[in-house]
Amino acid sequence: MLPHDPAILAVVATPPETIFDVLRIMQSIDAICPDGDGLKWFNWLYLNVTEAVAVRVSNGGFANPSWIADLDVQFARLYFSALQSSLSGGSPPECWQTLFSVRNQVDTARIQFAMAGINAHINHDLAQAIVTTCQTEKFAPQHNLQQYTDYTALNSTLDAMIQTAEQQLHVRLLGQSLPPVSHLDDLLAAWSVAAAREAAWNNAELLWHLQPVPSLSATFMQTLDGLTTVAGKALLVPVPCLPVEP
Repeated sequence: MLPHDPAILAVVATPPETIFDVLRIMQSIDAICPDGDGLKWFNWLYLNVTEAVAVRVSNGGFANPSWIADLDVQFARLYFSALQSSLSGGSPPECWQTLFSVRNQVDTARIQFAMAGINAHINHDLAQAIVTTCQTEKFAPQHNLQQYTDYTALNSTLDAMIQTAEQQLHVRLLGQSLPPVSHLDDLLAAWSVAAAREAAWNNAELLWHLQPVPSLSATFMQTLDGLTTVAGKALLVPVPCLPVEP
């Protein structure tokens, strides 16, 4: 554990009930984490995204704002739960532990930590969050619903925020410059929020139909965790320093 982890653990001990609870917890994590903690940079990006979602919900920017707000809460709970499990010695999903275990890896770029968290959260957690929210609202996730239209309406906002983050966080964990060309550029260029979120919705539809057979649901999520972990490990490969010319 890092010295400030007990403070983080206390912050995530109580699950959020509203989108404003989510914001409060993320703001607390941001204040606790020093710049040398890779968790800070995923949390920072996620906080910015949640603030944008909260504003749009408040301004009536969705046909069904309550559903989007509920989804936001269920989604954030999975991040907080994984973090709580890791910090308390439990067994979070491996895709999350891949990030948590290298939080102080100084050769890694801030954007790598941010995108590794986005990878775990969207590619593993989002399908679960969609299913949980649909269970509460008592409807099955389908592409022909207004909820799906609201869901996809966020894609352009998320894309813009990630592009901004790529510019602002394109330094090593402690702020040193990165080489002008590296494997990281290819990894970031290959990332698509819209594609990842579409896959998550498709996975939610599959997971919904697997609910009557818990063993199949568990196997599906284990497989999803494994695939997401592979992507996370690739995102977290440290950027090597360029050799110094004699």
